[in-house]
Amino acid sequence: MFHVKQSEALPDARIEAFIELLLRWNGRINLVAERDPAAIRTRHVADSLQLLPHLPEGDGPLGDLGSGGGFPGLVLALASGRPAHLVESDRRKAAFLIEAAARLDLPRVKVHATRIEQTILPPLDVLTARALAPLTELLPHAVRFLGPAGIALFPKGRTAEAEVKAAHDAGWSFTLARIPSRTDPDATILRLSDIRRAAPQE
Repeated sequence: MFHVKQSEALPDARIEAFIELLLRWNGRINLVAERDPAAIRTRHVADSLQLLPHLPEGDGPLGDLGSGGGFPGLVLALASGRPAHLVESDRRKAAFLIEAAARLDLPRVKVHATRIEQTILPPLDVLTARALAPLTELLPHAVRFLGPAGIALFPKGRTAEAEVKAAHDAGWSFTLARIPSRTDPDATILRLSDIRRAAPQE
């Protein structure tokens, strides 16, 4: 079993149903590299669930960019019950997400099979993206999609500090909390709020 607090645990039956569906689709399209259910639980499910205690309070919507196999957006929707908007431009992966949401009885999950730049979302309480793009590319999306009090949760690997510096150098400001990953000693979760970009100098 993956290492999460009891309050973050999901019923095994729903996790197993999700993993079974993921592996079935993985035979047709490449959703994850792993083929072993135990590896998927630890590498992907637990990695997604560790974001759960850092979600804002309430029932506001979350958005996930580049959702792929459902990590972390679909797992967080399953765990939290929040309305969720999963953005995935690859139509085959989007089809998987649509089927997974239906089979897992997640009517509050909406899949957007569009490019991020073309996607229209309601103001979000939280935005996530996992292994999608550098921070400098994610921040414009965060400004566009987040509500006034919204936060971004971006899991990052060894490049985390370099990406933070690059964002500051590019004129971005934000309130930042660094949360150590519980699944990867080299990884960090960046929790950002009050995201702004300085106006260009005349």
